[in-house]
Amino acid sequence: MTTNPALAIETHELVKVYGETRAVDGLDLAVRTGTIHGVLGPNGAGKTTAIKMLTTLLRPTSGTATVLGHDVVREASAVRRRIGLTGQTMALDEDMTGLQNLILAGRLQGLRHGPARARGEQLLAAFDLTEVGNRLVKTYSGGQRRRIDVAASMVVTPELLFLDEPTTGLDPRSRSEVWQMIRDLVRDGGTVLLTTQYLDEADHLADELTLIDQGRLVARGTPPELKASRAEGVLEVQLVDPARRAEAGALLAGAIGASVEPDSDSNPSRLSVKIADADRAARALGELARAGIGVEDFSLGKPSLDTVFLALTGHSTLDGTREEEAEVPA
Repeated sequence: MTTNPALAIETHELVKVYGETRAVDGLDLAVRTGTIHGVLGPNGAGKTTAIKMLTTLLRPTSGTATVLGHDVVREASAVRRRIGLTGQTMALDEDMTGLQNLILAGRLQGLRHGPARARGEQLLAAFDLTEVGNRLVKTYSGGQRRRIDVAASMVVTPELLFLDEPTTGLDPRSRSEVWQMIRDLVRDGGTVLLTTQYLDEADHLADELTLIDQGRLVARGTPPELKASRAEGVLEVQLVDPARRAEAGALLAGAIGASVEPDSDSNPSRLSVKIADADRAARALGELARAGIGVEDFSLGKPSLDTVFLALTGHSTLDGTREEEAEVPA
């Protein structure tokens, strides 16, 4: 197989089967060197299984995959030497300090003790963990544990870093710090493949996105390209009287020609509807006014990544079932 030197990752018809389940089903992936590439999809879409194959932890059932020019099956050792991985399950010894975990990671990757300690201290500072660096990891908060776990994957700076839902469960400040770390790595010449369920994370970070569902690719492109592929915007209306929601929904549906849904946060006063024409939004609001239905607030928004995913698959990126971490051995 001839590889493209401009691509850090390239797969063709990649498949992983467990019994009757096709966890990854013919995935074609192309990740450009020096970029942040996001893989977006609901739980159970095949994101973690794909990462495990690309990082040589699972053997593909069929298809091909190259990472940094090396075949993940025939040249697995060469792949492992050049990548880093932070998975959904943290790989830390909780009975060691944060610094000791980083030193151990460095020693396992061939650093002598002095350089490993120096690099560990540097990473503690970079991740705002210096004050807790000499405390046992089991005393850390969830955000601190996640940051030290990501830091451990960077003791020897990888050419390509795989991050499997790295900010799940983090508070907003910790998420922002991990985002900046990712940007810094790419600014310094690295490449990042990031899986996430968070639409804002994909939108803010990714240079390019691959959307997958049920193990298959459904779309790819830059976030603006994907959003531009759907002409619809979204009209959201906040009613004064939630008791008139059904009546308002019927009027909006008639004026716009599309189904109306309650807001996803179960707010009984809010309705939303996809809309392709801003003029129809004005007419729809006029219908509500003529019927005497008070509107407390309204907004006309641009298509979101979730709008794109919903249009392509029939469900939201937040739908789905948690992928199994403990999988059948390859």
